[in-house]
Amino acid sequence: MREIFSRAGEYLLKLKNTDTAELSNPVQFDEYTIVFIPEGKGTYHADFGVFNYVGPVMLFSTPLQVIYIEQHEPTPITMLQFHSDFYCIEYHRAEVACNGLLFNNIYIQPCVKLSCTDTEVFAHLLSDIHNEFNQASPSEIVLRAYLQLFLAKSSSVKIKLIEEPTGLKEKDEQMEQFRQLLDQHFLTLHKPNDYAQLLAMSPNNFTKRCTRYFKKTPSQLIQERLILEAKKRLHLTRQSIKEIAYALKFQDEFYFSRFFKKVTKVSPQTFRDKTGISIVADLSKV
Repeated sequence: MREIFSRAGEYLLKLKNTDTAELSNPVQFDEYTIVFIPEGKGTYHADFGVFNYVGPVMLFSTPLQVIYIEQHEPTPITMLQFHSDFYCIEYHRAEVACNGLLFNNIYIQPCVKLSCTDTEVFAHLLSDIHNEFNQASPSEIVLRAYLQLFLAKSSSVKIKLIEEPTGLKEKDEQMEQFRQLLDQHFLTLHKPNDYAQLLAMSPNNFTKRCTRYFKKTPSQLIQERLILEAKKRLHLTRQSIKEIAYALKFQDEFYFSRFFKKVTKVSPQTFRDKTGISIVADLSKV
């Protein structure tokens, strides 16, 4: 295992060779996590989502997501983890385009299927990171550059997968419409039937289509969309928890905190303490 630590003693970047057995039980990491799996097949659980995979593949998770892997036979993996204090994906959105693609997107699978060529490229990048860690004085600038390249390449592969004619899945126009409606109304419409009516669908048909298309129920997506906005404000702004609760139309900050903890297993304040406040908070307003 290789690590870079902050002055406060918290690690900012970690590279670890292990196997899938280490992730066989639910866990929450404070950092962004990438799991490189060269071979094997299993099921990746990330919050409400359940995703089957066949290696070679990379799996992604955001800070404090509840994740675990079901795999019959443990296989070797490499875990690359970074704190937003080391590399802020929102600040570098233009360079790597991974925020909302690899991370922080409730609608698409947090997995990237790799070709043989892609696998070689990422294996070499991980080797380069490992070699830099082995230097007498590892360069944070070099490590950050490798990480940016790793994320940019991952985003490029994911975009190609989505855009391919035989891409990740066949489009369901009504479910894509639901995605748009949810992004528009998640603050005010909190019941699946609200969206079923807007789509002129029966509740049962809506639930079946949504679960098949997004691998999540409508209720799960509605909750996740609200939590995603809450996480965004906790990390990317300096708004108080009371202000965030008001902006998200909760009746008070205590109800908001209970809802947030029920879904994420941590309180809003704990989430903010562990992920930190992004430098973006002082550059722009959300």
